Amino acid sequence: MRFTKMQAYGNDYVYIDAIHQELKNLPELARFVSDRHFAIGSDGMVLICPSDKGDFRMRMFNPDGTEGEMCGNALRSVGKYVYDHRLTDKTELVIETLGGMQHLTLTVTDGLVSNIRADIGEPRLSTKVIPVKTEQPEFIEQPVTVLDKTFQITAVSWGNPHCAMYVDSVADLDVERYGRTIEYMTELFPNKTNVTFAEFVRRDYIKIREWERGTGETIGCGTGCATAVVAGVLTGRLDRKVTVEQIGGPLLIEWDEATNHLFMTGPSNTVFEAEIDASKIIG
Repeated sequence: MRFTKMQAYGNDYVYIDAIHQELKNLPELARFVSDRHFAIGSDGMVLICPSDKGDFRMRMFNPDGTEGEMCGNALRSVGKYVYDHRLTDKTELVIETLGGMQHLTLTVTDGLVSNIRADIGEPRLSTKVIPVKTEQPEFIEQPVTVLDKTFQITAVSWGNPHCAMYVDSVADLDVERYGRTIEYMTELFPNKTNVTFAEFVRRDYIKIREWERGTGETIGCGTGCATAVVAGVLTGRLDRKVTVEQIGGPLLIEWDEATNHLFMTGPSNTVFEAEIDASKIIG
């Protein structure tokens, strides 16, 4: 079985063509290609599947084998995968995910995708959608005490829950300590949540560090970047077009007022491709 490891300026995922081969035991396969078992440093596994609703269907699995809804960086790299591997010649794509139908625009340079713009739809702030255990209809800068600190947390969803909070310095913050605690605050986030810590630099520039549920700190997250921007715009900190600096590199986030949709733009890179023997797992 051939796999491709790709980085979308934030997350490393393993991409597998599930159109031309039948895969079984997907949770076990996801654990097999994860950092813990195959030592390839992946944030998870992404399957490229056929779709009756869009051009392709994306299924994303966490390193522990559970299936996730949607990740912005993983989504953008789907576009590079299907174009570079000649599964399509289209540069405008509709991708089916558990988080909804997603739209990609590809920039092609020398026959390969060099940049991907993803329309991940309208940010959802309803606590009935996220969900969050609160009487508030929207979770915008609600004070939450975490260990010895009180954070003003904003929760947003595009199918996968994220919460964001602004801190004085992301470099000086113990991301693991607070991220892990917030992730497991099931009295507030019953489904566990991804956690984005953001530092305001100026109205068009912020820095973030991302704690991913079930994985730990990652070098970035597309929807985490988007959540931090949404929180910043709603609270008057940011303009609607912002460069977000994450460990993996910058990502441009734009919240379009006319459509109320949120776009993320940035490159994706193929890290390496290889063959693996997973015959005992996939049958």
